[in-house]
Amino acid sequence: MKKIMFRFATMLFLMTGLFFVTPAFSQSGGDPPPPPGSHGSLENEPPGGGTPVGSGLVLLLAMGAAWGGKKYYDHRKSE
Repeated sequence: MKKIMFRFATMLFLMTGLFFVTPAFSQSGGDPPPPPGSHGSLENEPPGGGTPVGSGLVLLLAMGAAWGGKKYYDHRKSE
């Protein structure tokens, strides 16, 4: 009986929270800010403002390789 009451209270809490949070997300935030000064210029600007992507991609691949290596090491160690 205690388990059923706990589940009921948990579900009631979650549903009540969703009921009160959902209208807050549906509110509009007002007008968007104006575009930057270079918007609509005749120059051919790269998307994203010319941010370098190569170094971030290398960092992401290196972290993925390190994480995969650790998972492999831990798996081999546990066998």
